[in-house]
Amino acid sequence: MSNNSLLFAIPGIESDELMFVQEVIKELNETQQKQFVLLYQGRRKDPQHILLFTLLGFVVVAGVQRFVIGQLGMGLLYLFTAGFCFIGTIIDLVNYKQLALTYNQHQAIECKMLAASI
Repeated sequence: MSNNSLLFAIPGIESDELMFVQEVIKELNETQQKQFVLLYQGRRKDPQHILLFTLLGFVVVAGVQRFVIGQLGMGLLYLFTAGFCFIGTIIDLVNYKQLALTYNQHQAIECKMLAASI
């Protein structure tokens, strides 16, 4: 099974993320690539989920999206400032795909290191 077919099995993966992940795993053997996909599927965040969490910032608690992607400091700042008076939350609404992509790129690198050690 090629790494392309393995990666297309990841639900919701978009072209920018796919190209990055292909570059990350090209040095791994087939077993390591399978292990990578299993790890990565469990760790990555779907951009649509980030969008939903950002929308929650307007209604429930500002900064949820930042907590979800592991930015605890920014999450607390959003929480205590109502998302920078909603300006930060609006910016995150516009940039939700980039937030998810950046988070997923870091997760891909970590998963590669874990899979390569097998």
